[in-house]
Amino acid sequence: VQPPEKPLQAEEWNKLREDFQLPGIFEEVMLNSMIRCNSPIDVAKSLLTHLAKRNGDIAYNVLVKYLTLCVQQGKVSEIRDVYDIMKSRFKILESGAYNLLIKGLSNSDQWRMALTLLEEVKKVMIPSRTCYESCIKAASCHQEMKLAFELYNEMLAKGVVPTLDVLQSFFHFSRGMKGAELQKELFGILLYLRENQIYPHKTFMRSIKLWFESIPEGNWKGRLTKIKDSGQCPVCNHQLEDSNLTEEEYSNLSERIIRDVIHGTDTFRKTSPKEFEAFQAFVESRLPFDIVIDGLNVSHIKSRKMQCENLFDAINCLAKDNARLLVLGRKHMLTNSSNWKREIMKEMQNKADFFFAENISEDDAFLLYATLRSGKHCKFVTRDFLRDHKACLSDSLTRHLFRKWQRGHQIVLKNIKCFSSVISQQPAFRYDCVVQTTGDTWHIPYKDVFEEKYSYQVPRNWLCIQQK
Repeated sequence: VQPPEKPLQAEEWNKLREDFQLPGIFEEVMLNSMIRCNSPIDVAKSLLTHLAKRNGDIAYNVLVKYLTLCVQQGKVSEIRDVYDIMKSRFKILESGAYNLLIKGLSNSDQWRMALTLLEEVKKVMIPSRTCYESCIKAASCHQEMKLAFELYNEMLAKGVVPTLDVLQSFFHFSRGMKGAELQKELFGILLYLRENQIYPHKTFMRSIKLWFESIPEGNWKGRLTKIKDSGQCPVCNHQLEDSNLTEEEYSNLSERIIRDVIHGTDTFRKTSPKEFEAFQAFVESRLPFDIVIDGLNVSHIKSRKMQCENLFDAINCLAKDNARLLVLGRKHMLTNSSNWKREIMKEMQNKADFFFAENISEDDAFLLYATLRSGKHCKFVTRDFLRDHKACLSDSLTRHLFRKWQRGHQIVLKNIKCFSSVISQQPAFRYDCVVQTTGDTWHIPYKDVFEEKYSYQVPRNWLCIQQK
């Protein structure tokens, strides 16, 4: 439906409605089209006026669509009008309408009204991320940082996860502002990035750098760099934190993972206890391994190649220096097929130990068990995040250790050349790739591109910030 370019009279709307195949949904389709074409508000208003006269009222979902158009165009008085109509007619609104109202008002000089609405939402539900972030940005934009941080901390306390966009806005709007409390809150955001292994993207990193350099009498200077393999920063010569866990941390972590994750409830959903016992016996009789490989996962590295060839390339790449390899396979790999050639499988079995599980097994638990039982030096290879298992660990310290161990022990295989057999590995680093500070230095790893999701691929680029 092409929306009209100017407001229409009642009979003109009626004519359009009659010509439409499904008159019952004409108004909704027309408003969707107006949103898409960003039609003038008075055209949409004339449709609503016609509806109100014809039906005596306007349906809730039609009002929400009109509201969407008003928010899209920043029409504040119309947003307020819709709110008044909704409040008088509906006792309670759903989250979609609140999101729109708060977003629309917070971008205007009526932004404090958005805060009032947020309080209203809290009485009936946990406000959405959009509601919180619209209000936070409005407060920051008006230099009310204390209020912005109150909302941010409340949001975290309610388990609402912030976007990188709102975290960046704190640094952007705090530029040049004084105050020890403000600094403490912003350092808190950097520690939140550390705690959750979040890597800011380039524009976010720039906001952090500019904020540090704008602190009155702060004498901070930020420089971009790449950390040496030894873990030393070339700019300030500071040695980054070691990625290795202490003996005590390692034994605590492996006990917890073996107890909570492997013997916990989640492993045996797809694995029979009997099979897992057989695997444990297999591992114990052959310990220790240097590298444990998720065979099925690695066999999909290059879509153009046979799965067994991918795995063979990976084993050859990792078997240097007489490393002892354990490959976790599936029983179907043993039946000669287009993807699994018997002679290649035989050759691989000369270079590595293989354990073939049932075809439906959940192999993360196998992978973790064999790696942890082999000791601190053992690395593992998979392209998975292992996020589910992190979630099974009940306290934040163990989750932190698990992530640190993962960063230091997960080898990620990537293909560089699509057609050759080159497989490169991103090694597990000797230094820990997270935000870190000594008080007068901060080291922040960052990504070149924006990625909202969690990532195991560790960035090579760092921002080094020193206080002179």
